[in-house]
Amino acid sequence: MTCAACSNTITDIVSQIPGVSNIVVNLLGNSGTVTIDSEDVKEKVVEAIDDAGYEAEIYSIEPIKVLQPSPNAQAPRWQDGPYHAVFSVGGMTCASCSNTITELVSQLPGASNVTVNLLGKFANATIERRDLAETIVETIEDAGYEAELITLEDMSSEKAELEQAGPRQVSLRVDGMFCKHCPEKVMSSLSEFGSDITVTKPITDYTDPILNLSYQPSSPSFTIRNIISAIAASKAPPFKVSMYRPPSLEERARKMQLHEQHQMLLRLAFSVVVAIPTFIIAIVYMSLIPSGNRTKMWFMEPMWAGNASRLEWALLFLATPVMFYSAGVFHRRSLKELRALWRRGSRTPVWKRFVRFGSMNLLVSTGVSVAYFASIALLGLAATQTPSPTGNGDTTTYFDSVVFLTMFLLAGRFMEAHSKTRTADAITALSKLRPAEALLLVPVVQMPDEQTRCSVGDGDADLEKGDEKLENERKTGWVVQKVDVSLLEAGDLVRVPSGSTPPADGTLVAGMECTFDESSLTGESRLVKKEIGDKVFLGTINKGNMVDVRIESVGGESMLDHVVKIVREGQTRRAPIERIADLLTGYFVPVVTLLAVLTWIIWLALGVSGVLPPGYLDIEVGGWVVWSLEFAIAVFVVACPCGIGLAAPTALLVGSGLAAKFGILARGGGEAFQEAAQLDLIVFDKTGTLTEGGEPQVTDAKLLSNDRWKPEVVLGMAAEIESASSHPLAFALRDYCAANRASSTTASRLEEVAGKGLKAHFTDRKCSVIIGNEAWMKDHEALIPNDIGALMDGWKMDAKSVILLAVLDDTNASQKYEVLAAFAVADQIREEAKQVISHLRDQGISTWMISGDNVTTAKAVARLVGIPENNVIAGVLPHQKAEKIQWLQQTGPKRASSGWKRLFGRRRLNERCIVAMVGDGINDAPALTMADVGIAIGSGSDVAVTSASFILVTSNLRSLLTLADLSRKVFNRVKFNFLWAVMYNLAALPIAAGVVYPAGHARLSPVWASLAMALSSVSVVCSSLHLKLYKEPKF
Repeated sequence: MTCAACSNTITDIVSQIPGVSNIVVNLLGNSGTVTIDSEDVKEKVVEAIDDAGYEAEIYSIEPIKVLQPSPNAQAPRWQDGPYHAVFSVGGMTCASCSNTITELVSQLPGASNVTVNLLGKFANATIERRDLAETIVETIEDAGYEAELITLEDMSSEKAELEQAGPRQVSLRVDGMFCKHCPEKVMSSLSEFGSDITVTKPITDYTDPILNLSYQPSSPSFTIRNIISAIAASKAPPFKVSMYRPPSLEERARKMQLHEQHQMLLRLAFSVVVAIPTFIIAIVYMSLIPSGNRTKMWFMEPMWAGNASRLEWALLFLATPVMFYSAGVFHRRSLKELRALWRRGSRTPVWKRFVRFGSMNLLVSTGVSVAYFASIALLGLAATQTPSPTGNGDTTTYFDSVVFLTMFLLAGRFMEAHSKTRTADAITALSKLRPAEALLLVPVVQMPDEQTRCSVGDGDADLEKGDEKLENERKTGWVVQKVDVSLLEAGDLVRVPSGSTPPADGTLVAGMECTFDESSLTGESRLVKKEIGDKVFLGTINKGNMVDVRIESVGGESMLDHVVKIVREGQTRRAPIERIADLLTGYFVPVVTLLAVLTWIIWLALGVSGVLPPGYLDIEVGGWVVWSLEFAIAVFVVACPCGIGLAAPTALLVGSGLAAKFGILARGGGEAFQEAAQLDLIVFDKTGTLTEGGEPQVTDAKLLSNDRWKPEVVLGMAAEIESASSHPLAFALRDYCAANRASSTTASRLEEVAGKGLKAHFTDRKCSVIIGNEAWMKDHEALIPNDIGALMDGWKMDAKSVILLAVLDDTNASQKYEVLAAFAVADQIREEAKQVISHLRDQGISTWMISGDNVTTAKAVARLVGIPENNVIAGVLPHQKAEKIQWLQQTGPKRASSGWKRLFGRRRLNERCIVAMVGDGINDAPALTMADVGIAIGSGSDVAVTSASFILVTSNLRSLLTLADLSRKVFNRVKFNFLWAVMYNLAALPIAAGVVYPAGHARLSPVWASLAMALSSVSVVCSSLHLKLYKEPKF
């Protein structure tokens, strides 16, 4: 599409198709969305667009969530799906494997948004039905990989909300059952709870110890601990009950990786054992031992049939188990890949199956198989010949190459697998922050006597060292009990000694003033002071006195869980540069296969035609056919798509882990890193971003009082109206009114307009009141007295926000709104803001500010932090911020580049400006979504910002400088890896094909070609691991 006429044409054509509605064509985005009645219509839409002269393909299909009444009409019932399914996938070795799985799963009806994480060993998919998950597992396994369903989450927002607010669902493991009567005893022990619990999966057989149930906790009266105690109370037999937690995605991936490495190590060890006698016989005796040696002569003698020597028969026996055991994993996977490609019902076009197939497994399998079966043919040929008059049998085979090929390939694959596990340790490191046990404060009346006596043992002597308040609390009815963290409930009280981490997120309820180390989450090494009522987080460390904490979130809802979830999601989002790698690896195997065949044909033709000198032919059996085959085998073996496919994922995975270490959550994944590395312009929100935004204060006030409107009455009305708002300025004004003896009154018909102000009616005062900014006053034609107008001008120049209150007297119908009060609210500028703006400007990045405040105040703040006044956009509503971001993308200045940067990776001059938006993630959500890179400033636990590409856990703006520097380092490493892998293959393939052979008869034998191939992918992974040496820049 080139213009609006094109989009209009497509809209007209598609709208004529039966079953199609709601057509929207995005000209700039080169995309379109339609609503269709059934999946059968999608192909008709694509065909209609193609027939019109355009190119179209289906990007995704998502079912529309529809609420349907249930038969009893008492509650809404949701249609089946959609579901978000996560699978663990084993057996993947390179990008071709992940591409194969993506393509196979994407072809299944009802599956969409399929992503496969090669390094994380998992796959995500959106499916329409629950039973489709089993089909996906079967499809992946049929392709030669291992698959298992990890989680299946309902994506319906209504359902998710109900489930979140509903009962807690847990899984218990009951050990100690040994007969058919044990499950009956377990289930009968739950009968005392009646309807308080709901069993979703009962125990019916003693071999299946998992019990699933749901209940509504109410700490401390009814918790999971009560349920476990009831089950464990059985005396015959005594059951041991524990919380069952399914392995996490990372744990499953780690288990798969270790299993693959173990299997690979066994095959490698066997290859090494076989390689030792092979090396002695084929290398030492044949090349290093003199020809007169009796043992060598014995090996050279023909045996059993024809002119086949003992050496060749011995090598056959050594190479055969290596061929079918050690290299068998490559053969099985390659055959399954081909079978999946050519399976019945495949939607892949036939022509595409010939030009895009296979993976590294196929190349390895082909190279080893050609060497082995060619050797079998040569051995059979020698066995048909008459023995040589000299008594020396034939030795022209590649059995030794089969052994060494497989050994080097497995060694390279093992080193690559071991290195890749080190790149994916970010989430594992975060997960290790969880403690295993917690110190639960339990009322004495809830504990048996024997439990009370042993609740604090010798190992808990340090718990006795608390402040006087905590000790008195213990003596008046509380004791400490060690429990598993999984047994905690929201509302529980736990004790956190010095040097320990809270077992879950909660609120400080008792203890002296203390400090917490939150560097594991925010990246800031400084200690944070905590007082009663402050929040503390799982993963942080208490560096002060012992404190008591009331648990607020359990079961995956902590800040640490959100961090892990965001990092995990970011790892599935790919950078645009990875599409180039996908394109190359997709066609890599067919191209290499073609090159290998052409290499063999060309050398064979040159030899048979007499172009090559006779001296080139240095073998006795097979002639030019076998001689030229060695070049083809080397081409098969040396080519490695793994390095190209791993160039971006490994660097991005290490980069996301580093970002999390510094308190930056890369929710946008690879695409966010790529865009952030090329930023031209950064737009800052004012309130809460450039300013502290936490606790603004009213610094000045002007009240125009009279007999009817006394100061306490005006302040009372202001406090009443602002109580309906959650804006930080509203909190400041409420605090000011409360401190200045505001009278009590009640408002009705409250109305709020985002970005402007509020309006209300006071029946007891017989008036209507508006409160907000100047634009809100102008909308209601409010009269602003001259003395207040003069004060306002001065406040604005001091970078203060102005709040006006105007009253409309109901007793005077002709009167207009009259401003009776003006308040100046100051929000402190962040101390690091000016330094950050200066560093960004030194890097060539333009800085802008956008605010809903008035122009004068916004420009005053801009002057204080160093943003040019011409780069200030003020007086805009939240939805207008997104429009201004779009305008900057089209008209904003682009950062200048020079030298090799202009050639390598920089955008063309006619491309638009790359814009980042930095905001608090609430009012700025539309702008964060519209920007190329949305950066949300975290406020403690508020890290689940869905509209941002990056989330800064800390509110320190210096994290922006770290983000910009790290993004450039990561993306430069991606480009270096990609260039290295491509150049490696471009250099190795011609050498393996024999381009340099005429110069001194130098050739790359298949054995050394396999070693070169292994080093290709290992070098790329090691290059990415080098990013771990990154140090946060000092500013």
